[in-house]
Amino acid sequence: MSTNDGGPAGSATFAQFQDYVKKLEQDRGFAGESVLQKCLLLGEEVGELFRSVRKTSGVGVDVATEHQENPAHEMADILIVLATIANRLDIDLGEAIRAKEQINASRRWS
Repeated sequence: MSTNDGGPAGSATFAQFQDYVKKLEQDRGFAGESVLQKCLLLGEEVGELFRSVRKTSGVGVDVATEHQENPAHEMADILIVLATIANRLDIDLGEAIRAKEQINASRRWS
């Protein structure tokens, strides 16, 4: 399930990824944070993704930041935080995606 550096392998299932994130939070001392705290953090991470996309697309941004924008890293942060929220709400992301896609399959898309 993990690479040499302890991170999740590229072929991990959503369930394996959620388990990895749960352990990561315990190891780093974040397991006690509330769903609200994680939702607010998710909003911050989405903002960082938008900023990184703006910067890499050549749209002007404030240069007074030391944060190195990398869309791939920001997307990884978003996925990790999303998994923490799912864990706190006892949601299996893989099952949630399958269930939602069943609904989407019956919708009419224009």
